[in-house]
Amino acid sequence: MSQNNIIGSVDTLWRYPVKSMRGQSIEQAFIGYAGIYGDRLYAFKTSAGPDFFPYLTGRDTQDMLLCTPRFRQPEKAEQPVNWAEAEAMSVGITPVFSSAHELAMDVVTPNGEVYAIDDPALAKKLEASAGAGHEVSLTHSQRAMTDCRPLSLISLQTGQQLAKETGIDIDNRRFRANIYLDLNSGEGFGEDNLVGRHLKLGDKVVITIVERDPRCAMITYDPDTGEATPQILRQVTQHHERNAGIYAAVVVEGMVKAGDSVELMA
Repeated sequence: MSQNNIIGSVDTLWRYPVKSMRGQSIEQAFIGYAGIYGDRLYAFKTSAGPDFFPYLTGRDTQDMLLCTPRFRQPEKAEQPVNWAEAEAMSVGITPVFSSAHELAMDVVTPNGEVYAIDDPALAKKLEASAGAGHEVSLTHSQRAMTDCRPLSLISLQTGQQLAKETGIDIDNRRFRANIYLDLNSGEGFGEDNLVGRHLKLGDKVVITIVERDPRCAMITYDPDTGEATPQILRQVTQHHERNAGIYAAVVVEGMVKAGDSVELMA
């Protein structure tokens, strides 16, 4: 590792076990080809959604953003069950993911009610919250049901710049990124310059930055109240081509932890 190529560090890691519900800050994460292990394993579909995006999200009901998912067996959601053995094999064995049973979870609603993720009553509650025209059902996948790419990243500096531009105290959780970067340059939107480049996270994981992250109304919602602040999206749209953060694909799998270095590869 060349110190000259270190451009920053991993500040925090996040996963969102249920699409559009609250995320979980985690100290370390297995980053595989499909993204962060345990990320967006569950989602709720709505009959009101288009075929290309059938999911119920916080845009349909802000109450969803305030629901908290909890794995029943958190240790099973940390990394693939045979990762240590798979990593030790010289040929690089593809790791085995935990079963749906092992990754089962409960959801705590804003008013404190607790439902199993597959309890039909939870789907009905979300359906009622979304309003007329929505028929809601649960779906599950071992591949993260992300919007576009396996990983989303944004720098702390970008959030800080937007806060200065708007005069709003912006909670970075609004951006719902998987990886928050602390860039040595100190420049907001500095991650835009990484598109097309490869980054090494820690001592193993390699990702390639595919494109900038086009934003929607989701960044306007306060992660604690669900209240919308449209000014944030207007600023991103009018002054940053509607982009904030970057998308990445995974080239080499492995574990990453908060504080790991971020190296720009030649």
